[in-house]
Amino acid sequence: MMSRSEIRKVAFVGNYLPRLCGIATFTTDLCTSVATQFPQVQCFAVPVNDVEGGYDYPSDVRFEIEEQNLSSYRRAADFLGINDVDVVCVQHEYGIYGGVAGGHLLALLREVDIPVVTTLHTVLKDPNADQKRVMKELIHLSTRLVVMSQKGAGFLQDVYKAPADKIDIIPHGIPETSFVDSNFYKDLFGAEGKQVLLTFGLLSPNKGIENVLNALPKIVATHPDVVYIVLGATHPNLLREQGESYRLGLELLAEKNGVQKNVIFYNRFVELAELKEFIGAADIYITPYLNETQITSGTLAYCFGAGKAVVSTPYWYAQELLADNRGVLVPFGDPDAIARAVIGLLTDDVRRNIMRKNAYKMGRDMVWGNVACSYMQAFENARNQRAGLTRKLFTMKTLDKQLTELPDMRLDHLYRMTDSTGIFQHAIVAVPNFSTGYCTDDNARALALTVLLEELGEDSPHLINVATVYAAFLQYAFDPSLNRFRNFMKFDRSWKDETISEDCCGRALLALGTCVGRSKNPGFQTMAGQIFAQALSPVTGFSSPRAWALALIGTHEYLRRLNGDRQVNQAREALTDLLMGLYSRTATPEWPWFEDSVTYMNAVLCHALILSGRWTSRADVLETGLKTLRWLTKIQTAEGGYLRPVGSNGFFKRGGERANFDQQPIEAQTMVSACLEAYRCTSDDYWFGQARRAFDWFLGRNDLGLFLYDANTGGCRDGLHVDRVNQNQGAESTLAFLISLVEMQQVHNEKAAFKNSADPH
Repeated sequence: MMSRSEIRKVAFVGNYLPRLCGIATFTTDLCTSVATQFPQVQCFAVPVNDVEGGYDYPSDVRFEIEEQNLSSYRRAADFLGINDVDVVCVQHEYGIYGGVAGGHLLALLREVDIPVVTTLHTVLKDPNADQKRVMKELIHLSTRLVVMSQKGAGFLQDVYKAPADKIDIIPHGIPETSFVDSNFYKDLFGAEGKQVLLTFGLLSPNKGIENVLNALPKIVATHPDVVYIVLGATHPNLLREQGESYRLGLELLAEKNGVQKNVIFYNRFVELAELKEFIGAADIYITPYLNETQITSGTLAYCFGAGKAVVSTPYWYAQELLADNRGVLVPFGDPDAIARAVIGLLTDDVRRNIMRKNAYKMGRDMVWGNVACSYMQAFENARNQRAGLTRKLFTMKTLDKQLTELPDMRLDHLYRMTDSTGIFQHAIVAVPNFSTGYCTDDNARALALTVLLEELGEDSPHLINVATVYAAFLQYAFDPSLNRFRNFMKFDRSWKDETISEDCCGRALLALGTCVGRSKNPGFQTMAGQIFAQALSPVTGFSSPRAWALALIGTHEYLRRLNGDRQVNQAREALTDLLMGLYSRTATPEWPWFEDSVTYMNAVLCHALILSGRWTSRADVLETGLKTLRWLTKIQTAEGGYLRPVGSNGFFKRGGERANFDQQPIEAQTMVSACLEAYRCTSDDYWFGQARRAFDWFLGRNDLGLFLYDANTGGCRDGLHVDRVNQNQGAESTLAFLISLVEMQQVHNEKAAFKNSADPH
């Protein structure tokens, strides 16, 4: 069974404890079990309230739905969307949702753009018109359907025409229990030396307990030491309507039959630990339900899985679970048959124990830990299934359209994310997230962006102001005692304790080199130049290839203006040799790459060598840069011809399967930069086309056909998951888009200028 998952957040919709009903118990147990089995997954509940004011829920309940309030269901859908839920797990029973046949639930499901896995606790063979309409719409809106029996799966296909490949059969979960002798627990209930019959669950007339009470006189006649325990509070709905009149009627029936000394009523809803003790004390469990239309039963599942001998009427779930000598079935409404079955099992210890063993063995698959793994597999399947549908729609609608115009440059979100200290790392949608503070990586990217914007002619006071903030951040981040940059700063401007990141130092060097080589601001040039040589000195001793590559690109930027700097020229040669040596030690004809894995920010390695090969006239270096970039382009091209970056959720190991998700904007940006450098170096339009293809990933030419760039805010969403985009518009993603846009615009301008100069008219 699986023990890991890519899913990070699951919402469980349905009744929830302390509301007293079977669905509430199931939802609570399922939510708890998934959270226990997969601790990295955040699980929370969205229960339905049938009383004003709701219930005293635990902390894992995050939102409450008012049963009869239609707008409450729509608000719940908004809540799920805002909270970036990966999967919604719905527990369905007609009676727990408002509207005709529980139809209010459909309003929630129509509004959520999230995979939905629906567990069907009731599947009717002969529904009325409203029930059938609601079920068919529920099937349509659910990504996957879970039933607990083959019979349920059959009804879904035969009655409601549900696709077979949409249905998962997952057993009702049960707690883990040991296979022990019932005498171990009997003293807890004063039943030492007695033979214990048990029925438990919320008390209501459809349970058929009257038939057991009418069978007891014959049972007691042959086994006077029998005690029948009826455990459970009266069903809350029945209690509100009739009080305890039904329970009183059962007690009077026991007295009338002369078995009042053999019957114990426990009028309460017990917690799991105590329930296991009751079940442990039972010799025979009885479910005397009155009709066959019950597709599952949690009480039967619990006792069956604990290895109890069971006598039951033949409702659908019992027929399936108790087949092959795993229990005894008796006709509906037949006290004499119940008596014969119970007496037969009490008399024949061998038969009873074989039955117990058969049940217990099958019950191991029903333990909640295993059931949680099965549900997580269903969640994964739902996510993948929904993503596949989205990709199919994208292929049909967009692959025949080539985007040509570049979006307008909008810096609104850049300014929104920047305060007097620097640019914030993260956002909650488009709102800066103060709690995560700042990092040097992002402020370096932002500083480089402002220099590129300056080259495009952007010179607004606002842009100059934020550029100064980013430059000041880098200056403050530099630790001259180590010649390295600190990375993470808290909102209060204190630095976090951390191991200094080599990649961060490389990123800072790229930004400082860009300031020296391109900026028209003398202050930026001076500040950057003073730090650059110091920060460059330790880089050849780093172990990170990406730090080497970023610093190498930074040296080329620096040498645009100061190409006589001998120390920086030497560093460029050393860094080039480090990357080339890495490639020669690792690459094969089938795997022409620098490492045994293709991980993150991959194209920067190719980009650095293309620059070095071009400006140092080293043909072998240039050839390696172009060769590796072409291979990277090949492995990141989807069947439809669009960019599919290697996903960060597993990456791509030599000889293994590549991860397709989660796709990060930084991968598209580094591909744009590298391909444009290859285009400038070779004048081969192939590379310009590859750069445009990578840029179009931001604009919906991707696996899901969804925009990463948000034209309303000017920000860029944080990544492409298997089924949706991450709505948060953080600094890295926004800067990745803006840098890509600026670089694409620069080349568009260069091409336009060349065309105009070549045109005599």
